[in-house]
Amino acid sequence: MISQNNISQILEAGGKVLDNDGDKIGKVGQIYVDDQTNNPSWVTINTGLFGSSESFAPLEGATQEGNDVRVAYDKSKVKDAPRVAPDGHLSEQEEDELYRYYGLSSAGSGTDTGTYGGGDAGQPGYQAGDERSDHAGEPGVVGRDTSGPTTDNAMTRSEEQLRVGTESREAGRARLRKFVVTENVTETVPVQREEVRIEREPITDANRGDAMDGPAISEEEHEVTLHEERPVVEKEAVPVERVRLDKETVTEQQTVNEEVRKEQIDTDDVDTTRGERR
Repeated sequence: MISQNNISQILEAGGKVLDNDGDKIGKVGQIYVDDQTNNPSWVTINTGLFGSSESFAPLEGATQEGNDVRVAYDKSKVKDAPRVAPDGHLSEQEEDELYRYYGLSSAGSGTDTGTYGGGDAGQPGYQAGDERSDHAGEPGVVGRDTSGPTTDNAMTRSEEQLRVGTESREAGRARLRKFVVTENVTETVPVQREEVRIEREPITDANRGDAMDGPAISEEEHEVTLHEERPVVEKEAVPVERVRLDKETVTEQQTVNEEVRKEQIDTDDVDTTRGERR
């Protein structure tokens, strides 16, 4: 369980929020405590590009692992949570919406929830009913009042600064897969065959004896066996090449365009009337 005593440690160390499988969701942004029980109820996670947006996750069932917080939900569930502005305080309606999304039974409890650690790590944020300053995120600073007790002769001018960095994320996966295709291969091969050919030769003194050997008139049959060749196909699987996956890093330039706010100080002219000398 996350207790009041653990909050400062987690915030000061810049802890991470892990899902129920131990995968990192993002960095701890703020921890919200219940206004009545003062128990930690919600944690916000910086999940956008460069931590530009925050998602809410309940601390019910969460555990502390060193300086990290492990919630009882998976990463996709937390990232798809309803968007609630992390303005230092959860209204009853906003909290009910989050309770319904996470399927918790505490929705409609009628209690408000404020932050602890809304600004710098370890510094308490606004609780319900706190007076806010003109400089949001600076706890305890009261805006300049020309008639109040904090009046002085100077004011602080602040501005937002753009910090641009990079983060590594999974952009896709590539895999090798083998499959079998069939194609026709045509080859020409010479084949031989025997054919019957009749040869006639006249009777000469040389073959007269063979011609007269036998009866003068008779019926005979002679048989000749013919042979022919035909193609014989054999297939053999042989390795032809090896294919592997490799990665290379390509650097390209991308332009980031973002609005930043800054304060400007103007002076108002004050008319002064001097009395005439009598």
